[in-house]
Amino acid sequence: MRSFLLAAAAMVVALPLAHADDYAGGAIKSMDTAKGEVLTDAKGMTLYTFDKDAKDMSNCYDACAQKWPPLMAAADATADGEYTQVARKDGSKQWAYDGQPLYLWQNDKKPGDVTGDGMGGVWHVAKE
Repeated sequence: MRSFLLAAAAMVVALPLAHADDYAGGAIKSMDTAKGEVLTDAKGMTLYTFDKDAKDMSNCYDACAQKWPPLMAAADATADGEYTQVARKDGSKQWAYDGQPLYLWQNDKKPGDVTGDGMGGVWHVAKE
């Protein structure tokens, strides 16, 4: 009985990501949340877009980037269809979807949290 309960618990924990699609070499996924299907990082943390960004350019630096960490691309990562990379001021690369840079929100604590959606009227969950 104990092994059955452990197996059932493992399935419940894995459920939100079990149907996730992988993009950008696995750096970006999609999953269902309270806001519908959204883009997440590889750990299932919700990604956001910022209305004050320009296409292919981030405008979130310093204090903004501390609250809204950019989804950084590994040095050897390559673009994948609509999943591209934008250059940051320091020369590092940040993932973007359809030219919109992608960010995490410091107050999301677990996979599937969407607490940053609508913040300041300029932050939105990223969707395909």
